[in-house]
Amino acid sequence: MTFRNGLASLLRPEDSVLVLIDHQPYQLANLNSHDPQAVVNNTTALAKVAKVFGVPTILTSVIAARGGVIFPHVTEVFPDQEVIDRTFINTWEDPKVVDAVKATGRKQLIIAGLWTEICVAMPAIQAAGEGWDVTVITDASGGTSLEAHEVAIQRMIAAGINMMTWLALASEWQRDWARAETATELNDALKYHIGGSAIAYLWEQQLLNTPVPSTSG
Repeated sequence: MTFRNGLASLLRPEDSVLVLIDHQPYQLANLNSHDPQAVVNNTTALAKVAKVFGVPTILTSVIAARGGVIFPHVTEVFPDQEVIDRTFINTWEDPKVVDAVKATGRKQLIIAGLWTEICVAMPAIQAAGEGWDVTVITDASGGTSLEAHEVAIQRMIAAGINMMTWLALASEWQRDWARAETATELNDALKYHIGGSAIAYLWEQQLLNTPVPSTSG
């Protein structure tokens, strides 16, 4: 296996394409590896961050008429975008999805979805075998059990797939806080999704905008 290291191995927004797979009610109902609300939060954050950096994002569901449509938290980030609905369990066997990814011209393929052991592992492993640089966002994904999620991650790592969390990805895309063109928008997206750090940031902004009491008189 070729080790993933060096500056060139880090993810870049201009080379990235994101595929969000099957974030639907049916899958969420049997999500047992994570707190379901956390996965909804993390997936929403991931979508918002991708939008900040102009990363093409493909949304896909499986038989939405029975499994439910993708969470509105995600689709509302991309209100004019068509969701590709599939019958294939393995997203990478659906030519509509693959063609949409290829049309972006990007080679750093980022995937998150439900469930990790099925709807994430299969396309990630196939795409990696076809030469794509694949990263899975583990905390915007989830499995039917903790074991299922963790075994799927081990399986994908063995196949040469990179693992990250959504906040690590956001930081890697930003890379330098001097990149003012995205720094402010990124903070605006993060402040609703990173818990205590977000509250501390808002408090900091409050303090910076609070006049110092006068000591005269």
